[in-house]
Amino acid sequence: MQAAVTVTPSRVPELLLGLATVRPVFLWGAPGIGKSSLVREFAESLGLECVSLLGTQLAPEDLIGVPQIRDGRSVFCPPEAIARDEPYCLFLDELNAATPDVQKAFYSLILDRRIGSYELPAGSIVIGAGNRATDNALARPIASALVNRLAHVHLEASPRDWLAWAAGHGIHPWILDHLTDRPDHLWSRPPKTEEPFSTPRSWHMLSDALHSFGRDLDEDTLKILAHGTLTPAHATAFCGYVKIVRSRYGIEAVLRGDAPWPHRVEDRDLLYYLADSFRGRLVKELPAVKEHMSANGRQTAHRAKSLLVQLAEISVEVAQTVIASDADGNPVLPAWFLVEAARDMPRLVEARR
Repeated sequence: MQAAVTVTPSRVPELLLGLATVRPVFLWGAPGIGKSSLVREFAESLGLECVSLLGTQLAPEDLIGVPQIRDGRSVFCPPEAIARDEPYCLFLDELNAATPDVQKAFYSLILDRRIGSYELPAGSIVIGAGNRATDNALARPIASALVNRLAHVHLEASPRDWLAWAAGHGIHPWILDHLTDRPDHLWSRPPKTEEPFSTPRSWHMLSDALHSFGRDLDEDTLKILAHGTLTPAHATAFCGYVKIVRSRYGIEAVLRGDAPWPHRVEDRDLLYYLADSFRGRLVKELPAVKEHMSANGRQTAHRAKSLLVQLAEISVEVAQTVIASDADGNPVLPAWFLVEAARDMPRLVEARR
């Protein structure tokens, strides 16, 4: 399902309070952005137990129950997880990943709030959740009759919301500091191949691992943990950040000329991180129009060209990441600077020789 309007996690409790208490709700969103946690926390805020049913792990009889003979008639007995006397939150997770037969079994729970002769207690709420087909996740079509009987909420990842949550839930300080500086690394689109990718959930997993290993965590183990949970580029950037934290080696020292670009092969992750920070600094300090540049800006531009030459001497590939276009092919740095860099770099290279 395509999202016409998306909401951030901080808006979800308010929306569920108004919607889920009167109609079934379906929460759409990419894997790992916190759909299940939001539903559980919402149920807890209402004082309701949250009973989760995972659509991909159910068969129709798990919902309908098994028949018993009573007074010569067969009566279906719903499962104990569903048949409760007190109101509760029924959370149908991965609903749209369930087989068509299981989805049909859900119909009566969603539409009529009942299974056979059992009816959900008054005050119970029904919430479904699932991934979108565009997320490269298992997702089957939902019948239009069911779609039309659900209120749909499309969730998007929000660095601001997640960082506010993380600050009070023991997320490792390295992760908090890094994502405060690079909020765009919180989430990345699921890849088409089987490889880790960054989500709020994967950052939480990495935080748990960092806490588990403690201060004795070595560099090689950190790389294994980061590359085992995050998008490769994000993992490299995070490892570079940690190396900076441990060595106090920052982009400020490079810009001032107090420290050179790290040139050792084993410091390549640090080099990538510093180059990314360098690119971000240029985006922030160089004006789009050269005529608007201050004296400090001119010094920054001149120093930047020299640093690009020094960086290219270590790795042309890393230097290219500083001036590269974005994912859509649009230039990130000002056009006038790119033209001047292409013009002046041969002369600067010769001067260094």
